Amino acid sequence: MTTPPRVSVLTPVYNGERYLAECIESVLRQTWPHFEYVIVDNASTDATAEIIAAYAARDPRIRVHRNARLVPVVANHNVALRHASADAAWCKFVSADDVLFPECLEKMLALARDHPSVGLISAYQVTGPHVTVGGLPYPSSLTSGRTIARASLLGQLSVFGSSTVHMVRADLVRGRDPFYDESILHADEAACYDVLQTSDFGFVHDLLTYERRHRATITHSIARRLNTYLLAHMKMLKTYGPVYLTPREYDCVVRERMAAYYKYLSRALLTPARHQVWKFHTEGLADLGFPVQRHRLVRAMLGAAARATVSPVSTTKKLVRLVRPRDNEEVEWRDWWAPTGFETINGVRP
Repeated sequence: MTTPPRVSVLTPVYNGERYLAECIESVLRQTWPHFEYVIVDNASTDATAEIIAAYAARDPRIRVHRNARLVPVVANHNVALRHASADAAWCKFVSADDVLFPECLEKMLALARDHPSVGLISAYQVTGPHVTVGGLPYPSSLTSGRTIARASLLGQLSVFGSSTVHMVRADLVRGRDPFYDESILHADEAACYDVLQTSDFGFVHDLLTYERRHRATITHSIARRLNTYLLAHMKMLKTYGPVYLTPREYDCVVRERMAAYYKYLSRALLTPARHQVWKFHTEGLADLGFPVQRHRLVRAMLGAAARATVSPVSTTKKLVRLVRPRDNEEVEWRDWWAPTGFETINGVRP
């Protein structure tokens, strides 16, 4: 009799007392029973440890590791992976703020059973009030890894999402240590490009996870304040573009992304966080071999001014919101002016 595949579900957490119980409950309600649940407490100072201990005492599938000291968020994800059991066939993250819907593991494993070449599985996700992660036409459930990676780098798809969205074959994880690049905040997406060099991509056309957005998350505290997405996507393009794209495609995408980058920087200089933003992006781009050229920045600023003359009222309102936001708005973030790299190449918002 064939042994059912075991999944190692992983939750790295730091001071997650507010939503952790809901996250744990969602894992324990899975319709697929063959899993272990590894929770890594990153030296939390709130009630996180007590919440974990209470659940671990009631369910033997839960294993707990507590870091002796606080480590960076991506490093803690690697700690979690190193504690996955050697007999696990798949690794499935769920962030402490997020939720797995009951059939998540079962439906992902059904796809894996039907397509043994798959190394990475994703699905639709509810993020706040919206359904995110998509672009793969229904009913496609299996696609070449290289095809998906190429389309993603070209900006045609956004199917990777955060670590809560996807599930990774465990042998691919064990073959890379560390699995996540700790020099990049968005290492979960970068890892997708890495594993798809040698495996196929599976997509379940169903809502299987929920991502909670709130101001205490890394997304709000760092990523959105500095728009780390844009620099991270340039790094992924620099690393994996030569792997998946033709030289001509790569050069074209770099030009398009840098054009969007200059538009962003020209606007970012108007915001209260301009000094931090400027330092973060100019130093990061220089490290990647794309140093900011002052004449291109000036040209972008002049282009923005020229476009403003076409619709002065609308532009003025936007500028006022950037410089003097309303009390209930986030000062550092505006979807309409800060491209992240998830947009299609030809559809970056002006």
